[in-house]
Amino acid sequence: MASTDADIEHAIGTALRETNTTVAVAESATGGLLGSLLTNVSGSSDYFDRGVITYSYGAKRELLGVAREHLDSHGAVSEPVAKQMARAIRDTSGTTWGVSTTGIAGPEGGSSESSVGTVYIGVAYAGPWGSNRSNATVERYEFTELDSRIERKEQFAKQALEDLYERIEIEREETDA
Repeated sequence: MASTDADIEHAIGTALRETNTTVAVAESATGGLLGSLLTNVSGSSDYFDRGVITYSYGAKRELLGVAREHLDSHGAVSEPVAKQMARAIRDTSGTTWGVSTTGIAGPEGGSSESSVGTVYIGVAYAGPWGSNRSNATVERYEFTELDSRIERKEQFAKQALEDLYERIEIEREETDA
């Protein structure tokens, strides 16, 4: 695990370079912050392909092919939508990794199912063809102790970086084993 906030972007860059892999991001709750953090590293064009901000239902459907049924039955801030977003950005960009964020930064919004400060982070991996190792995971977090929208967005993006780094390291260990 990276030891400081600034280290995580560099650690991800190093890990992606060492594994000759790439990443793309599909953001809703973070509004471009995740892509910005990843591209703060000099030479990030070696591994960062693209980021899309899909803030509305329409953008999620049009740019990522998120199923209308998922949006209708689960809402945009949900595990199925985060998983579809991560898989879609991975597959449409042709990258090894896809990361998604969808949540409620507040201060308004929220519901009994998802309060302000809730975020779903999806990480999708594209294993080599024929390996049956492609997969996607989603984690739900609640950052309700933070006071501002900006703080919550920053925490969402930092958590997404941590989740990506953890998954890269897990995949590297499994590949090396």
